[in-house]
Amino acid sequence: MKVTFLGAGSVEFTQGLLADLVGMLDELEVSLHDIHPERLETARGAARQIAQGRDVKIEAHLDRRRSLEGADFVINMIQVGMIDATRVDFAIPARHGLRQTIGDTIGVGGIFRALRTFPVLDAIGRDIADVCPDAWLLNYTNPMAMNVWYLNAATPVRNVVGLCHSIYWTAHDLAELVGVPYDEVSYLAAGVNHQSWMLRLQAGGEDLYPRLDEAVERDPGLLRRVRVDMYRRLGYYPTETSEHSAEYVPWYLHDPAEIERLRIPVGAYLEISEDNVRRYQATRDALRAGRPIPVEGTMEYAPQIIHSLATGTRRVVYGNVVNRGLIGNLPEGCVVEVPCVADALGVRPVAVGDLPAQCAALNRAYVNVNELTVRAALEGRPEHVRHAVMADPNAAATLTVEQIWQLCEELTAAHGDLLPEPLRGVR
Repeated sequence: MKVTFLGAGSVEFTQGLLADLVGMLDELEVSLHDIHPERLETARGAARQIAQGRDVKIEAHLDRRRSLEGADFVINMIQVGMIDATRVDFAIPARHGLRQTIGDTIGVGGIFRALRTFPVLDAIGRDIADVCPDAWLLNYTNPMAMNVWYLNAATPVRNVVGLCHSIYWTAHDLAELVGVPYDEVSYLAAGVNHQSWMLRLQAGGEDLYPRLDEAVERDPGLLRRVRVDMYRRLGYYPTETSEHSAEYVPWYLHDPAEIERLRIPVGAYLEISEDNVRRYQATRDALRAGRPIPVEGTMEYAPQIIHSLATGTRRVVYGNVVNRGLIGNLPEGCVVEVPCVADALGVRPVAVGDLPAQCAALNRAYVNVNELTVRAALEGRPEHVRHAVMADPNAAATLTVEQIWQLCEELTAAHGDLLPEPLRGVR
């Protein structure tokens, strides 16, 4: 069983996934790829330490095609432009008065992150089609929905599923909040990545939403969370953190009073990114000094899927896949997040029917941004980049159309050659 990691220099995440795989599979071949030699060597050193004493073959390649040869699974974790591009995605919008928290999903940060990633996805797709056409591509790279949409629309990759831990951790946190062991909770969620909805939350046939209402009533501090505010108004709990959720709607980030009321951490991802760099450096330095590195399992879906496909063990996970009749009141062909059955036959999404109307309405606004961004790249139309930002709820609530146009031109110039060539033009 060969698993290739693309973007393996994302050391901490690579370590956790490897720890899971080593613990789940008796035989494993791991191929690590990154374009940064130092990060790749750090990833190889960490992998060797994690696999010590186990039947694991480890190789590392700067050449992506070599790394992909014969792969059964490809885990994609790349971040095009790294922290420098993230700083640009925050700094230029901030000068225009546009606030962001994470900036990796929709919004102007998510749009330009996608546009930087698409050319690399083109190359990955061609390589997979050439050297491992039957492999499953398990994507963790954000913006999840846009990347999975683009991979399906523009590349020859056949087996793609996008993976995110937000639904699992939301269910885990809600179980703790209502005082029920997680193992006793059953749930159904669906929507779009980072904006799915907990449609059912039960234990032993009991609806747990009334217990959640009681918990909120007991703790007024919970009312100062964006996702709780959204839940009380929409009737269904969103499956992503308040930091994320604030960016996908027009109600919060443009208003300083709402930022204060709901304690929204503007610019949070910048500190997260800086902390990731520090953690990488600590791992690198520990390995160079011959010190052990602490590694914990992840509870992520990729190792579970790999184990299920390898052994036939049936699991239900949540995946981001093309909407082909899966959610009735979201557009056909967009990318949705739904339950998926993983076993020896592959990963098969489960249809969930229609979402509550108010939830679908918010998801459709999100999907509009996705579609225009993907179309911009597929059709080589830079005006669609501007249209995507115009359609974005947070940007539209904050900026005039002329400001949006100017912002896009400045970001286009700043990211330069990282963007698809047809989209580098200005007005």
